[in-house]
Amino acid sequence: MTQPRFRAAAVTGVVLLAGFVTTGCASHKFVRENIAVVDGRVSQVDGRVTQVEGTAGEALTRANAAHKLAEGKFLYEVVLSDDSVKFPTNRHALSPEAEQRLAELAQRLKGENRNVYLEIQGHTDATGTPDYNEKLGEARAEAVRRYLSKQGVALNRMATISYGEDAPVAPNDAADGRAQNRRVAIVVLS
Repeated sequence: MTQPRFRAAAVTGVVLLAGFVTTGCASHKFVRENIAVVDGRVSQVDGRVTQVEGTAGEALTRANAAHKLAEGKFLYEVVLSDDSVKFPTNRHALSPEAEQRLAELAQRLKGENRNVYLEIQGHTDATGTPDYNEKLGEARAEAVRRYLSKQGVALNRMATISYGEDAPVAPNDAADGRAQNRRVAIVVLS
């Protein structure tokens, strides 16, 4: 009697052992397959992170290069706004005094004999609509650009921009402040 029980127990043990072994193998295979999937996804993410880091690094390099190029580029600024050259309200024509100052600037630029770039900024006071002031600021800047061109400054070395009423240097609530805001600034860049 013990022998059949022993056999039954042995067979049961072998069956259980086989079950554990096959279950263990299936579990290991399942784990290996899932680890492979996760590893693949991690590799993809690592690749994307490396790509983003590379792109960000390239952008930083370009920004630093642009900063180096811009450093030291501003040379000086000439502003046509003093009493002798202020623009009258709603006017963009240059006064004889303004023309004299611009002729002196042109001679200075020729005397320095440097390749410079001029940014000519037109400004207005706050009277009138913003759209009108934008156009008036552009007309003032363009009048300066045309005059400097007649004085021998190359057109491809000048650009105009209108700030209209957006960049006042004085309050617009008094006549004196409005007069100071009706100006043209010439930024000389190397």
